[in-house]
Amino acid sequence: MGLQQNSPALLDLSLSIVTPIYNEVDSIPQLLETISTTLTENQLTYEIICVDDGSQDGSTKLLTELAQKRTDLKAVILRRNYGQTAAMAAGFKYATGKVIVTLDGDLQNDPADIPLLLSKLNEGYDLVSGWRKNRQDDAVTRLLPSKIANWIIAKVTGVNLHDYGCSLKAYRLELVADMNLYGELHRFLPALAFIEGARITEIPVGHHARRYGKSKYGLGRTFRVVMDLLTVFFMKKFLTRPMHVFGMLGLVSGGLGLLVGIYLTILKFGFNEEIGDRPLLILVVVLLLTGLQLFSFGLLAELLMRTYHESQARPIYRVREVISGNSNK
Repeated sequence: MGLQQNSPALLDLSLSIVTPIYNEVDSIPQLLETISTTLTENQLTYEIICVDDGSQDGSTKLLTELAQKRTDLKAVILRRNYGQTAAMAAGFKYATGKVIVTLDGDLQNDPADIPLLLSKLNEGYDLVSGWRKNRQDDAVTRLLPSKIANWIIAKVTGVNLHDYGCSLKAYRLELVADMNLYGELHRFLPALAFIEGARITEIPVGHHARRYGKSKYGLGRTFRVVMDLLTVFFMKKFLTRPMHVFGMLGLVSGGLGLLVGIYLTILKFGFNEEIGDRPLLILVVVLLLTGLQLFSFGLLAELLMRTYHESQARPIYRVREVISGNSNK
């Protein structure tokens, strides 16, 4: 489904289509053809950035040859396989469009849905995420774990999307410029965007069964995803105030240690009871030391956050727009 060609808001946009590629040599020609056909029919200015993430099946050679022939294709060849997050970060770095659209290189995402994302983006959103409502994947190894993961991520991050794992997304360039990616954070881009104050929505998009090769994803990534989810949760809650979490835990631990210590002191000097062989004495020492350590971690985290923000001249706020009566004069 395409957009009406008389949509001026969309015609003014320049697009960067970012596609991570890893062993997709059979899919690349059809993928590029479908993208270029869809965007040309909608009279959109675009570039395609294919990031080869250390492919070993001939994808690197094919992309190199195609990039030398096509004016709309930019091939970014990574030295080895770094993972999808790194590939997307590389694509973002070399993107020049005002809007960045990401999609997988395996033909499961439908490039024909790109105009739908742009149309929704023009309603004032900063990020539009695809929702593979009728997903064509194995029910046991892909669909069920994905549904559970999406529910957990939505609850932890507070960003209620049906499908965090869908690569088909549209971003405004200024939003992507504020986000640093590492680990497995590509799947948490909506949550990271939410931290930056972005307006986020999702729309149903098409999804096709894999035509060539096999999926690179499996249950083995679960541990990495959980660790990154905890990282995103901490960033969302305490990025600019880590002392609030470490300091509070330190005060609770130290306070409990102090109370138990007072209790033991009363037993010792008030009732003349022996406390040297009581497990509570060890507990007091552990609680007090833990409280001191947590409080120290909080101070160190505060210093690190100040260095993080000040070294990059990174503000702790994001301005959407400035409205002034003087601008009309």
